Amino acid sequence: MNRRIALMVLLALCLAPVLSGCGYNSMQKNEETVNAAWGDLEAALQRRADLIPNLVQTVKAAAAHEKDTLEAVTQARAKATQTTISPDNLSDPQALARFQAAQSGLSQALSRLMVVVERYPDLKANQNFLGLQHQLEGAENRINVARQRYNEAVRIFNTSIRTFPNSMTNSLFLHLDRKEFYQADEAAHQAPKVDFGKGS
Repeated sequence: MNRRIALMVLLALCLAPVLSGCGYNSMQKNEETVNAAWGDLEAALQRRADLIPNLVQTVKAAAAHEKDTLEAVTQARAKATQTTISPDNLSDPQALARFQAAQSGLSQALSRLMVVVERYPDLKANQNFLGLQHQLEGAENRINVARQRYNEAVRIFNTSIRTFPNSMTNSLFLHLDRKEFYQADEAAHQAPKVDFGKGS
């Protein structure tokens, strides 16, 4: 009996280094890091969405006849907040593409709104508007940082499930799928056009 217990202890000691190096726990930890990074990105996007109604109301008060632009921003915000993705779908490229397209539409609508603002000196001097614009810029910076952190977490996770011996553990036990990266907007792939005009 003692010999049997000693053999089991010896076997457990021999298997311990193998099991600790299989990556079972680290892959799950990496997946949780991806989910947390996605949550942070969603929180930053929600903060931007929450600022937009106040921004639209402030612009509306100063430039009511810019109705089309204001409606476009409101509609883009509604679409962006309705298009959601859960951490379970971060491996689905189509779901992430739909989410990114909705967020991109909101960014483009906000850019058009800022062009309208340039035409109204009174609005640019309005303290409420300046405060909202400053908060929106901060939200955009947070979104950018959150995207970078999410993509870094995805890179680490994807690498962890594809490298040996983790890849073996994943294929046998966990069956985790690679996560999709948050891609740049299509517009970001084109260089901006600069027109200095012709001097007289």
